[in-house]
Formats: sequence, structure tokens, C-alpha cells
Amino acid sequence: MEIKKIENPRFLKQLNIDELNQLSQDIRDFLIENISKTGGHFSSNLGIVELTVALHYVFDSPEDKFLFDVGHQAYVHKILTGRAPMFTKLKKYGGMCGFQNRHESIHDPWEAGHSSTTISGATGLAIARDLKKEQFEVISIIGDAALMSGESLEALNFLGGIDTKVIVILNDNNMSISRNVGGLSNFLSDVRMSYKYNQAKSNYTEILSQSAVGQKIFDMTKRVKDKVKRKILLDTPFSQFDLDYIGPVDGHNMEELIRALETVKNLDHSVVLHVLTKKGKGYEPAEKDCSGVYHSVGPFDISKGIQPVLDQERHSWSQSVSDHVEYLMNKHDDICVITPAMITGSCLQSIFKNHPDRSFDVGIAEEHAMTLAAGLSQGGEFPFLSVYSSFFQRAYDQLNHDIARMNLPCLIGIDRAGLVGGDGATHHGVFDIGIIAPIPGVVIMAPKDEEEAQKMINTAYQNKDRPYVMRYSKNKVIDTHQHTDETIKLGEWELIKEVEDAAVNVVTYGDNVLAVLEMAETDHLPINIINARFIKPIDEDMLNKMSDKPIIVYETDLMSGSLGSIMSLYYEKNHINVDMSFIGIDDHYVTFGDNESLYKQEHISLNDLKNKIEEIEHEKRKN
Repeated sequence: MEIKKIENPRFLKQLNIDELNQLSQDIRDFLIENISKTGGHFSSNLGIVELTVALHYVFDSPEDKFLFDVGHQAYVHKILTGRAPMFTKLKKYGGMCGFQNRHESIHDPWEAGHSSTTISGATGLAIARDLKKEQFEVISIIGDAALMSGESLEALNFLGGIDTKVIVILNDNNMSISRNVGGLSNFLSDVRMSYKYNQAKSNYTEILSQSAVGQKIFDMTKRVKDKVKRKILLDTPFSQFDLDYIGPVDGHNMEELIRALETVKNLDHSVVLHVLTKKGKGYEPAEKDCSGVYHSVGPFDISKGIQPVLDQERHSWSQSVSDHVEYLMNKHDDICVITPAMITGSCLQSIFKNHPDRSFDVGIAEEHAMTLAAGLSQGGEFPFLSVYSSFFQRAYDQLNHDIARMNLPCLIGIDRAGLVGGDGATHHGVFDIGIIAPIPGVVIMAPKDEEEAQKMINTAYQNKDRPYVMRYSKNKVIDTHQHTDETIKLGEWELIKEVEDAAVNVVTYGDNVLAVLEMAETDHLPINIINARFIKPIDEDMLNKMSDKPIIVYETDLMSGSLGSIMSLYYEKNHINVDMSFIGIDDHYVTFGDNESLYKQEHISLNDLKNKIEEIEHEKRKN
């Protein structure tokens, strides 16, 4: 089938099983061909093809609402809702979002980039439906890892106690939830999946409830049924939430999928449908991938698969930080490492292999990770917690309440800080400074290069006097191929470049420091450059010294709650009159696309900085 000609999913109703299977293969081929050219979330979408086709066959979007948890496994949904022609610009600036997007299609009722939100969202949507006396189905499609997070479990607990209907599709591509997957379980699942059984159960309830005697019989049989159900049928976590469970179902068997989905559609209450899928199905390297390499990919050669790129000069910030943490772990036995399901993403594989007793992957549970770090610290260990900036937001309370309030020594690595490109608003790491800065006692650091990062890590470990946060980007950094044991004086900024009769002081941090330095030297700009490597505490001596010249605070993060805000407060509090300008992201969410395009759109490029410098220099000459 010509995939790009699909306009909406209504045509699926006319297809037989063989045709649906052929369509699934065509979609899988389309995904492999296109994602290999553009990059994107790969293996998760290959695994959900048949399930998504079956969902659109049985249900009616946009009347029925599909909420894909996280959202990066919604590519097949996008294809079936007429967006296949947009795949050439997947995650590109001005193109198609890599997640569900309400502004993109009426078939997208929910937006998510973080995990575990859809059961809560679906429950709220279902309650609103019931209050308005509307008729449509609400379906949450969630993965096995996301289901185990705190928010999902809270939502299940709530859902099981209210009178509404939400269909939860558990897309299980790795983990077995139910331990009773034998002949008896399969038989009983078949019985429950029978429409006649469910219809008969409904008639039975209605008849017996019409008389007092009948009601007594019903109550008695229900108690018996519930005991049997708990003992042999539904010995799953879902039974503890008082939710019906069906499955497991083969997620690549179209006939079985349709049968199961039609069953849950005909129920009048909430249910969990357990579907077993294979991540990466249809592309052998992705099927065999155990480390997550094919989860999110850049462009690659289909015939060769993803080839590791060896760069002797540069490596990721994640790798740089992980290497030095392991260097310290080899010398000290009190360092522990924690990650919320980001071993590969944060380049912690070597640490987990070589120090298994001191390495903890807590799954998608940032809140737990943070408080676990607090407990380890209180017990005399020194925890290093690696977490993505965009996911860190979930653990604000734990950092505030459990770590900072007790002033517990630790180091938190905020990975993927700053703009991250194609994943867009849900993944840009531009909020962490504004979130963390108001918390008393927490140190916020941003290294310009690998050596400075190592010194910061050493400072946190050797001082062991408070919580330290170090933020670093998704970019590459020059590999020094060595380690230092030096530290940095707490709160001390660095004058990177000083020019006689400079027109302006440029204050910046992180990757921006060397980028601004290169621009200044190339274009011979008359500026002083200050490396504000400690965003908190600030260097008051430096602030006082540079107040005699115009200051540009150059940030590629949100201006609200930023370094610029902190500096402004200092000058105002101390009644120091200073000419300050700010470059940063205004009060809105940044879209997706390549960082170069986003920097231009947000007016935070080096060229924007250069223009501001020239504007100030021009004003200085006029005066």
C-alpha cells in the first residue's frame, strides 16, 4: 500500500486480517526507510505497529481518544492519521513533532514527552466525558517501564476506586507482569475475552438484582467469585487496584489483538489489557539491541546498522563526567552512583560493570532516586545522581525537602542541560537553574570544559559539606585523556579574557564560554569575558569589580530565574547602579528543531550577542 496516500484511519474497517498484516509490514518498511534518513525514535515504533493498526481498526479516532504515554511511540498513529508525507521533516524545525501534538492533528488529544502521565490524563478525560454524558472510549497506551513509576501506580490506585471506564493498554516489550502465564491462565483469559461471557455476566447481574433473594444470591456468588479470582485468575498487581486484567496477548498477532480490543471495548468498566510486543521488530539489529542504542537514532545506513563513531579528540559530556566519577570510585570506596533508567544515556555502563555493588538503576523514578541519594548520604556514602535536566523537574520536592533541607553532601549531575534539538519543549533542559536556585544551600555549577568539570566533581567530593549540582549539555567536549585531582574555590568566577578599555563585560557559563571566546578572538571584539562557572553562589567580588562597565549576561536558558536574575537581585539589594543587558529565552516553551535554527528563532545565537556588543560599543562612541 502507498503509505503516503493514507488520509485517515477509516479505511481500515474495510480490510481483512491478511490485508491488515500486509499494511503492518508496509508501515514497518516505511518507518525503517524514513527514520534511517531523518533519525528519530526507532525500536519502540517498530514494536507497536500491529497494536496501533488494531487500535485504529477497532476504535474510531478522533472520537475515541488515544493517549500514548511518553509519546515517542506514536509514529504509526501519525501515519494512520494522514501524516506520512511529513516524515521527511520528522523532528526538524518547522516540520513534524516526534511526539503527539495537539496543534498538529485532531487525532492527538494528549501531549507527552515524559513518561507515566497518560493513565492520570486518561482518567481525567474519562471523568469529564461522564460529567458531560458523552460517549467515547479513552485509551491509555503505556509501556512496562512507565507503568512502574509512581505516577502510574497512583493513577491506577485512583482509577480502580472510581466508577468510570478507561482502557489501559500495557505495551510490554521486556518485562513479565503476571506470574501465572500457564495453561490455566490462558484458558481463563480466553473465557474472559468472550463477548458472550461478558454479556451473560451482565444479564446475570441484572436479573438477580431485581429481587431481595436474588440480590443475596448475587452477593454470595460474588464473594465466592472474588475469592477464586484473587487465588487463581488475577494474581497480578492490577487485582490489588480492583482493576480487571486481560492477557497476555501476542502484540504481533492481528487476529488476537482485534479480538482482545473488541472485548475491552464492550466492557462497561476500566480494564488493563496486557500486550506482549518485541521492541525493534522487523529490523534484526534493533531486535537484538539490549543496550538501547536503537531507542533513539540519528540517520544510519540500513544495510550496516548503527556504526559507532570513534572520535579521538571529543566525546560526550556524559562520557566525560562518567569517566571521572569512575576514576574517583576506583580510589574511594564511599561513592555510589544512581540513575533513573539512564545507564546508557548517561554513559554509566562501565561504572555499573566495574562497581555493581555501588551502582543503582532505580527505573523511571526520579523522585525515589533523589531521596535514595539522601538516604545514602545520611548513611555516610557520597552519592552521584545522574539525571536528565528535563526529567529532574520531577524530583524538585525531594531535592528541596530530603537533600537540601538536611544539607546532605552529594553531587547531582544535570545531564542534557540547555536546548536539545528535535525532542522539543518536553526535553529542553532550560528550567533547572530557575528551579534549583531558590533552594537554600545548593551549589549550582556549569563547567566550560572537561578539566573544569573534573575540578568541580573533586570539589564536591572533597568538601562533602552540602549538595552540589553540576549541569552539562548534550554537546561534545574535548577529551583531555587524563584526570586531575585539583579543586576550585567555591563560588569563584574566572576572567577568561580581558581587553584594555573593553566596551562591555560578557558574563556566561558552560559551553557558551569557549564559544564566546572563539568569536571574540576571531572578530577582535573589545570585550571582557567572565566565566560564571558557579551560578550559585555568585562571585560577589567579581560582580563589584565589573559593575563599572555595561554587562551582557549571555544565557541559552530561560531568563526567568536565571543567572541574570540572580545578578540583578544582587546589584539591586546592594544599591549598585549598573548597565545590564540580557540575552536568553523569553517566557515561553521552545519548539523542536536543530539547535542552530532554534538559537536564531530565540535570538540567543552568537550573532545576536555580537549585535548587542556592537550596539553598546556604538552607543559608547556616541557619548
